[in-house]
Amino acid sequence: MTNATTDTATSLLPNAGEIASAATLVYRTFQATPQYRWALLSERLGADCWVKHENHNPVGAFKIRGGLTYFEHLAATGQLPRAVVSATRGNHGQSIAWAARAHGVACTIVVPLGNSREKNAAMRALGAELIEHGDDFQAAREHALQLAAERGAHMVPSYHRELVRGVATYWWEFLRAVPDLDVAYVPIGLGSGACAAVAAKQALGHPVRIVGVVSQGAPTYALSLAAGHVVAAPVSTELADGMAVRVADAEALAVLRTGLDHVVGVSDDEVAQAMRALFTDTHNVAEGAGAAALAGALQERAQLAGCRVGVALTGANVDADVFAQVLTQG
Repeated sequence: MTNATTDTATSLLPNAGEIASAATLVYRTFQATPQYRWALLSERLGADCWVKHENHNPVGAFKIRGGLTYFEHLAATGQLPRAVVSATRGNHGQSIAWAARAHGVACTIVVPLGNSREKNAAMRALGAELIEHGDDFQAAREHALQLAAERGAHMVPSYHRELVRGVATYWWEFLRAVPDLDVAYVPIGLGSGACAAVAAKQALGHPVRIVGVVSQGAPTYALSLAAGHVVAAPVSTELADGMAVRVADAEALAVLRTGLDHVVGVSDDEVAQAMRALFTDTHNVAEGAGAAALAGALQERAQLAGCRVGVALTGANVDADVFAQVLTQG
């Protein structure tokens, strides 16, 4: 990449001071999540394996951090609306519903038909009006945009620099807690988590290599990174719903083009195997997207001997019947 391209990507990311201030805000709601080296996982991977447990926060997923900073930014700049609308497969929606409730803002969330029942219930419990529309996230997003325009509400995007600033706090914690990580794996949905990893790496001057993990059933980012521009792709994954994105975000793509070491694609079978491994080796529950980072690392196991490897367990919000089926199939 040219220096100009790299500089542009860097300008899209929060700096060290911004991430540190985001951490102060996040810690008003919950403490830093743990990261552990798991012995059985390390044996399985053939390398030191550290897991960052974003499943251990108030909504069971990393997204809450971004919701907190996004709404704080709206309030600090005098832009706090009376109502917001957003689209999600679940974890982003919980984040927005949590933060909206804290600021006294009405919240409407649009999800695709057939979305996770338990994620839907969690969003309703946080006070969100839930609307089911469309066959996938992109269709839900387009309907949310229409609703926001009709209602005069603020549309909360799924990717935004302020969301990245909040999410970067978990990578800020991880890289400072394990300063000798050689390589870290992060799942890519719409891109905030992966871009946050790049932001924290750059802010800390950390040498870790960041590997993005996409679902083979949602390859828009893999195709877009290879092409150098956004390439839409159909979604077929049934298990990694948090990664089921049909159209990559152009701003996130600009960051990831320069910030990732490489990308690996994982199948639903590999994700299921990683969900089982996390449960048997650590007794932690991971949703499909939450286990994708480990699935990526396990796929590249032969290349990781002697490395200290970090994987992000980004969420635990999987329906009980789905998780039971995954465990039974194993």
